[in-house]
Amino acid sequence: QVQLVESGGGLVQPGGSLRLSCAASGIIFSMYTMEWYRQARGKQRELVAGITYGGRTTYADSVKGRFTISRDNAKNTVFLQMNSLKPEDTAVYYCATYQGVGTNDYWGQGTQVTVSS
Repeated sequence: QVQLVESGGGLVQPGGSLRLSCAASGIIFSMYTMEWYRQARGKQRELVAGITYGGRTTYADSVKGRFTISRDNAKNTVFLQMNSLKPEDTAVYYCATYQGVGTNDYWGQGTQVTVSS
């Protein structure tokens, strides 16, 4: 049974930092590209960052230089380090597996990130 579980969200002031974690089970984690998405209230879901099984990373322009995606294959976990947070980063953040353009077989339940003074 495949399960992805996000954690680490919360309330933070502008300019602050959070680290999100996504723990995977039921898959051969090291064989999957993993992605982080976010969805703000009333907005479409958008891709934030991705990391391949080989460590290649990609980022949305809006988070480049502020967010860092990484993975620990020994712990079956993907991380999203978020620095210099802005109110515009407020959203529910989801992790997902990636098998090709437009193809995400498995999703986590999401974790809320709120950036506000």
